[in-house]
Amino acid sequence: MPGGLQNMLGGVEPMQVDIPEENENEVGGEEGNEEQVYVVDNPSLDLEATSNAYTGLAKLYRLQFIAEHCPCYRVEALKLGIGHCQTTHNTVLYQRLHRQLAECVAGTANGQAGAVPDVAVGAADQGMGERSLPALDLNWVDTRNKKAQMKLEKLDNDLKNYKSNSIKESIRRGHDDLGDHFLDSGDLANALKCYSRARDYCTSGKHVVSMCVNVIKVSVYLQNWSHVISYVNKALATPDLNDGNLKSTEHLTMVTRLKCAGGLADLMTRKYSAAAKQFLGASLDHCECPDLVSPNNVAIYGGLTALATFDRSELHKQVISSAQFKLFLELEPQLREVLQCFYDSRYGQCLKLLEDMKDNLLLDIYLAPHINTLFSMIRNRGLVQYFSPYSSADLNKMANSFNTSVSGLENELMKLILDGSIQGRIDSHNKVLLAQDVDQRSHTFSKAVEMAELYQRRARMLVLRSAVLRANISVKCPARDQQEHNNYSNGAN
Repeated sequence: MPGGLQNMLGGVEPMQVDIPEENENEVGGEEGNEEQVYVVDNPSLDLEATSNAYTGLAKLYRLQFIAEHCPCYRVEALKLGIGHCQTTHNTVLYQRLHRQLAECVAGTANGQAGAVPDVAVGAADQGMGERSLPALDLNWVDTRNKKAQMKLEKLDNDLKNYKSNSIKESIRRGHDDLGDHFLDSGDLANALKCYSRARDYCTSGKHVVSMCVNVIKVSVYLQNWSHVISYVNKALATPDLNDGNLKSTEHLTMVTRLKCAGGLADLMTRKYSAAAKQFLGASLDHCECPDLVSPNNVAIYGGLTALATFDRSELHKQVISSAQFKLFLELEPQLREVLQCFYDSRYGQCLKLLEDMKDNLLLDIYLAPHINTLFSMIRNRGLVQYFSPYSSADLNKMANSFNTSVSGLENELMKLILDGSIQGRIDSHNKVLLAQDVDQRSHTFSKAVEMAELYQRRARMLVLRSAVLRANISVKCPARDQQEHNNYSNGAN
């Protein structure tokens, strides 16, 4: 590697303080989240269509996740991943996917080790039929590595020339080109460094937004969500973006991209209500971020988080009747039916449809860790909403409505009563849920006393303020600051 590039990567620059070193290039490096071990056996996913909805590392990471958790799609997902890897310079991931594919095919051969091709030699097809193992092309790996190195040296030399000419715009583009190359090679840490360094050479608000978008993209791949939120806010606060100086279509596309990235970060940090609002603000006509999420993802993420956190009126106004979000829901008719069933209080059908969707949702790299939590929140919100108009409810009918047993329902209701979500008590003998008796008379008196005390306190404060002003003993801050400034000026003279 050229000495100049080594200095560029190794030297301490002001921008490096923003860069997380601990994540490196790990796929799915979640912040303290435990790795969930589960297997999805009956998905109804169109793997090829799902794969085509993404580009770049987003496609590779999602295919890897599907291969890890779905045995029936494992071989096909790894093949698609290998095929896409060959369009990049990411030879490390290419070899890793080949090893996983070899292990997978060897495991399904029921001990017929001789049927597994020798990946070192690159034998292509030995008796596995449609599940044949593609050849590991070591010549391609060597050639690709050499091309990557040559391109890296050229980009580094170009950047040094730009710096010697002191042209800010060229230097910024040089850093972006280096970042693009590192990203294409799978080196996320160095890509983040290069994109971040471009900040010092931005000459307009549009350049700042572009820099933020690049940093956000790499931070999403690294799953550094605090970094994502920070740069989303920085981009949204850029004057050019707020003033609409960018072209209308370009402006809306950028805003939608930032909202999707911000919503994804809020989802991953379990701020579900904030995530819902971000996704609901996206525009389908300008949702062009296949390197992060697809329009179907926006529909599912926004719909589920809204269902789990919004009350009935918000759900109808902001989701079901939203002219903008309706277009996203057209892409996911099953989710649209779920939302309508919940709003119409058809909870049994709603929960059944959610269970039918669960297998496919568990194959989403970002949504999977939150599925059980979101489903639980949706179910609890349904229980609260079901009981809210009644003074008593038959547990047998209620259990039938929520597709559960009476004993299971009692346990769920007990938790909701203990955390204050439902004001009631359970009559286990008669199998009835009773609303808690509230003495309206004493409640009204206590509110009246509280308001009287508040009025009395405010009246005392008003009397005190008028007395202070009348006695001219108030402190006038602006005058004091001006006097101190004058004294300082006189002392300097």
